[in-house]
Amino acid sequence: MNVSLVLIIVMAVLFACGVYAMLERSLTRVLIGFLLLGNATNLLLLIVMGDPGVAPFFGSAASVDDMSDPLPQALTLTAIVITFAVSAFLLALIYRSWQLGRADTVTDDEADLEVRERGAEDEETMDEETEIEAVDDDATTDFVGTDTAPITILGTRDFAGLRDDAPVDRPHPGSRDRGDDA
Repeated sequence: MNVSLVLIIVMAVLFACGVYAMLERSLTRVLIGFLLLGNATNLLLLIVMGDPGVAPFFGSAASVDDMSDPLPQALTLTAIVITFAVSAFLLALIYRSWQLGRADTVTDDEADLEVRERGAEDEETMDEETEIEAVDDDATTDFVGTDTAPITILGTRDFAGLRDDAPVDRPHPGSRDRGDDA
């Protein structure tokens, strides 16, 4: 299988440009980056497909080696459909953003500004809290006793009008558990 070096370089450039464009704040550039990534993916699948052959139908080729691989073709069609659907969604987002604010850039909200203004000391404090949670993981996730359980289970004794007819594993009072089915 001979793969053209030019196709590999073009694919790598498309991937690099697509990722770079998706890192921008403008939704239009994100759309362009996503389209570049979709085309790079299709090119990757074309490269993986290898040499073209006879259509993969039963009886159309003398041997299996003469047939082309149908899997990359199916994956390429799937990638085209996914790229189209996400592009339509991004176009709808861009249109709605343009309607609301006459701009397609994503602005910072209050949470982004808080994270940006947070200092190194706050980051170290948060790291220490994470380490404490990691050490005491069992105590924070397992609710062993009824004192710390977040869910209270109600039964027939708690409410007079509640009828509890759910199946249970224990035998009913008054019936004998003989151990055999006879």
